[in-house]
Amino acid sequence: MRARARRALGPRRSGALAAGVVWLSALATLAVLIFIIAYVLWQGLPQVSWDFLTGTPTSMGRTGGIGPMIVSTVALSFLSVLIAMPVGVATAIYLTEYTREGTLTRVIRFGTEALAGVPSIIFGLFGFVFFVIYLGFGWSVLSGALTLAIMILPTIVRTSEEAILTVPRAYREVSLSLGATRWQMVTTVVLPSALPGIVTGVVLGLGRTVGETAAVILTAGAALHLPTSIFSPARSMAVHFYILAREGISDATAWGTGAVLLLSILFINVVINRSLMYLMHRRARR
Repeated sequence: MRARARRALGPRRSGALAAGVVWLSALATLAVLIFIIAYVLWQGLPQVSWDFLTGTPTSMGRTGGIGPMIVSTVALSFLSVLIAMPVGVATAIYLTEYTREGTLTRVIRFGTEALAGVPSIIFGLFGFVFFVIYLGFGWSVLSGALTLAIMILPTIVRTSEEAILTVPRAYREVSLSLGATRWQMVTTVVLPSALPGIVTGVVLGLGRTVGETAAVILTAGAALHLPTSIFSPARSMAVHFYILAREGISDATAWGTGAVLLLSILFINVVINRSLMYLMHRRARR
């Protein structure tokens, strides 16, 4: 039936039809993204002002600003990346440079991929039981950051591993032939060449931590005040938006928080990522 249809259309028309379907699919995906961004910004941007960005929430978040939530989001995100990045990159280096393909590497990769598919609420429950209760960290920035670090670890490991594998084997052979040790070869040849891919993975992980909700509620809490240390409870922007919208406290403040949250994620994934790529390519050309 399919062969008969292809003969009826002819190779040129069937190719054009396939290209049209691919283009329509891509445009539909882009249209959905643009619609969501435009709708959130249309609803939320009228609420955003300097006082809104720097003020303290009052009346359970019904009025006031989101200054403490912005500080909490930045603290949670950067601390989690600071914890996850060295562990993830070191794991990728071990998988690609310090071991051969075998049972252990397959188990590590399977564990990494399985970890990536675990729902965030499960990470939150684990963080609540282990970090908050068992280790006694309580609802705090530290508990939240450790939980988020575990969440983004698979992303950093997989992207770092793929980036390292793209480095040509000849680079390693030349370095080793000049008398460099394996560690010197990794740090002076492999990692600098793979750095753009590694940075992309770290930025993707950073963007995920900014928008995470379930795991943060269970581990960092939902305190409205400004965190003063890593052992203070905190409320991220995503959690603030979720609580305001779910409990119907203030739709206007919720949309304003959502707009700031969306712009923050776009800033991380577009501006920061592009800037780092530009700086690294510029350094590589020198």
